[in-house]
Amino acid sequence: MNFEKLIENAKKKAKPSKAEALEFLSLGTEKLGDVLFLGGKIRDHFRGNSISTCTIINAKSGKCSEDCRFCAQSAHHNSNIETWELKEKEAVSEHAKIDSEFGSYYGIVTSGRGLDGEDIDKVAETIEYFKKTGIPQKVCGSLGILSYEDMLKLKKAGLVRYHHNLEVSKNFFPKLCTTHTWEERRETIEFAKKAGLSLCVGGIFGVGESVSDRAGLLFEIAECDPDSVPLNFLVPIPGTPLEHQPLFPLFEALKIIALARLIMPDKDIKIGGGRVEIFKENHALPFLAGASSIITGQLLTVKGITPQDDIRLLNSLGLVRN
Repeated sequence: MNFEKLIENAKKKAKPSKAEALEFLSLGTEKLGDVLFLGGKIRDHFRGNSISTCTIINAKSGKCSEDCRFCAQSAHHNSNIETWELKEKEAVSEHAKIDSEFGSYYGIVTSGRGLDGEDIDKVAETIEYFKKTGIPQKVCGSLGILSYEDMLKLKKAGLVRYHHNLEVSKNFFPKLCTTHTWEERRETIEFAKKAGLSLCVGGIFGVGESVSDRAGLLFEIAECDPDSVPLNFLVPIPGTPLEHQPLFPLFEALKIIALARLIMPDKDIKIGGGRVEIFKENHALPFLAGASSIITGQLLTVKGITPQDDIRLLNSLGLVRN
């Protein structure tokens, strides 16, 4: 495989072919150095030593009507997580104040297929409350499948970015979820884009998909033209249908990160769920492979890394938060 040619093409924002992507994902561990070299070179070209960080709040937990096989928040599964209804604006804003020094974006995340009109109004009020109380972060919403009208309402309130993952490839999606379709997710992303919101679109790996599905998902994400691309790696949770799925191999995760950088060279490649479990003490490796962003602090139903530890890590690597 001609790594130098792939790097030069990426610098011109020329995507690899599907065949090249599949060849890249088939590389053996003897090519670890080449994988890190490629991802790091492209990241350096477009992002330098700049790293973005964001934090999130689990603003509404559990009782989700959807049956996504990996998710502990689904009412179809028996994961015994703590549940609560949508938090009040004061509680969300207080959490955001605590996190204000740790990320430029703050994500309000809710469980469920989507929010009804009353909860949409409540989230809009929360976002407006942010502005009134001087909370500095840009607000991102991860609120499920919404209409274009809902997106406009949230944009007017001050929402800056919308997060909505494709999760897996169009081909594999029916094996992951049966209560909504890949097309519905894709339509939601288009509504957010049409409303003028920045996009955060990613997926999850290690849920039983093929190598071809992994490459296909990254190309499908690229077609959405997001600003931020969160890559999540399955953490098998007891009580979910995927509780016995093996942990995703570290080298395979590094190849996913580097390939995402190769396909979307100028995007913010973000590492989300599974960072603790997959990379363990090797938390520098995702950045070497091409990542330029992390979700820090508390996650939803899997472990995160404290912002203080992440800041120490970035400082030790000479990376600068933006």
